Amino acid sequence: MFEPYKRYLTSLKNLNRYRQLPCLNNEDNTKYLDFSTNDYLNLSHNTEILNAGIAAAQKYGIGATGSRILSGNNELFEIFENRIAQDKNTESALIFNTGFQTNFSALSALLDSKALGVKPIVFFDKLNHSSLYQAIFLTNPTLIRYNHNDINHLTSLLINYKNDNRPKFIVTETVFGMDGDILPIHEIAKIAREYQIFLYLDEAHATGIFGPYGYGLSTTVDLTGIPVIIMGTFSKALGCSGGYIACNKILKEYLINKATGFIYSTANSPMVIGAAFKAWDMIPSLYKERQQLFALSAVLKEKLMNLNFEIGTSASHIFPIILKTETLAIQITKKLLNHKIIVSCIRPPTVPPNSSRIRIALNSNHSEKDLERLIMVLRSL
Repeated sequence: MFEPYKRYLTSLKNLNRYRQLPCLNNEDNTKYLDFSTNDYLNLSHNTEILNAGIAAAQKYGIGATGSRILSGNNELFEIFENRIAQDKNTESALIFNTGFQTNFSALSALLDSKALGVKPIVFFDKLNHSSLYQAIFLTNPTLIRYNHNDINHLTSLLINYKNDNRPKFIVTETVFGMDGDILPIHEIAKIAREYQIFLYLDEAHATGIFGPYGYGLSTTVDLTGIPVIIMGTFSKALGCSGGYIACNKILKEYLINKATGFIYSTANSPMVIGAAFKAWDMIPSLYKERQQLFALSAVLKEKLMNLNFEIGTSASHIFPIILKTETLAIQITKKLLNHKIIVSCIRPPTVPPNSSRIRIALNSNHSEKDLERLIMVLRSL
């Protein structure tokens, strides 16, 4: 009965794609220089946020006690959703349990051919996150993948399908988590408006970091008149967990009635939502932290380029060092760990074949001294 699974694991090991949970001793974590975390603004241990979570737990309980459709709804969720909608310049918002669940549940509901009455056409960036791909696999729309961040390629594909009257969607991240590059959002918005195409924006890595107040790249562009859903998370820069959709009122009502991950899941812990709400409220005040992150990113980018590492088109706080083979990525990750430096080892299927890499994620608590330590070790490899 278990042999097929055992064979699958063996095949992963042979391809150097086998995954294991890291076994670092938490007591020794302070000895390590960590470039693997997505706690970009160092909020996961923030005292104010922790206290807000405790206060919410004391008022509403640790557990939600059920789906929000049943017993799990309370005023905290709705107040927070109203605040998200206000800051994202939308009519409404809806909170989900995780970022993955948000994308998978919301996008699969949005692309449902029964609701639309026809199979939709989806123009999909090739490097989108797995959670978005899973929604595609479930709903089986007409999938048109365009070259990563390639506006010209996307435009040519839209022209090819301009006489097809089926519902059309563009699905893309705004900051790409594996490559660190940034969506040309003004151009995408212009295209969506011109062709009247539904726009789905994944702001998981942009939430808390980009925009005039830190509420994402979507807040830097006028999306009026464009049918749009904006997804984001409370993990990563906010240091908590959970996800959200910002949209209009009709789409919120539709997702409440159609998104299975929302309907059939016990709601988020009020403790986590209380903490996330506090983190969200703090984001505009963290201007100095964001500027520190941007300054460190500029320094590291120059240093990596001077060492002739292939870092793609990264333009954020996330840097891939593309090493091609799984073997090399694993070897360098282990060598860095021997120097007490933690990076992420990224291999297919997370990234395309022949683009295995180590991924360096900066946070606002890093210093130029930390970057020098990293570069010194990389130079010696």
